[in-house]
Amino acid sequence: MKLTIRPAQCSDAVAVEELLRGVALPTEDLPADLAHFVVGYDQHQLAGIAGMEYYGPLGLLRSVAVSPVFRDRHLGRALVDAVLDSARQDGIREAYLITTTADAYFLRYGFTEVKRAEVPEAIRATSQFSALCPASAVIMKMSL
Repeated sequence: MKLTIRPAQCSDAVAVEELLRGVALPTEDLPADLAHFVVGYDQHQLAGIAGMEYYGPLGLLRSVAVSPVFRDRHLGRALVDAVLDSARQDGIREAYLITTTADAYFLRYGFTEVKRAEVPEAIRATSQFSALCPASAVIMKMSL
């Protein structure tokens, strides 16, 4: 198996939406151009995705998913590293994420939990924060 990680393209959209729906992650607000998203492919099969939405110097890490067939191969780590590295190069200073299941996973990256009231307005205004993720979701941040 040879996994290739590359920037996402518009042509990846259908496969990305299928993968995200398959792991119960929202797709309603995905950017059409998948800007700042990366995908991992095993030949012609989508293995994983991760993305970052930019809000000035802030980023919202989202849609981190690996197909069950490709789990336990460190693909999630490679995808997140690629997105975070790109965000750093683009001048993003803080990354936020919202999760209902993966807070322990993201602690390993250096993300820390923050209270909803401490989240900057730019992130609170996102549909992820305000509508798509439940109020019980954990909010985390990391300085880049």
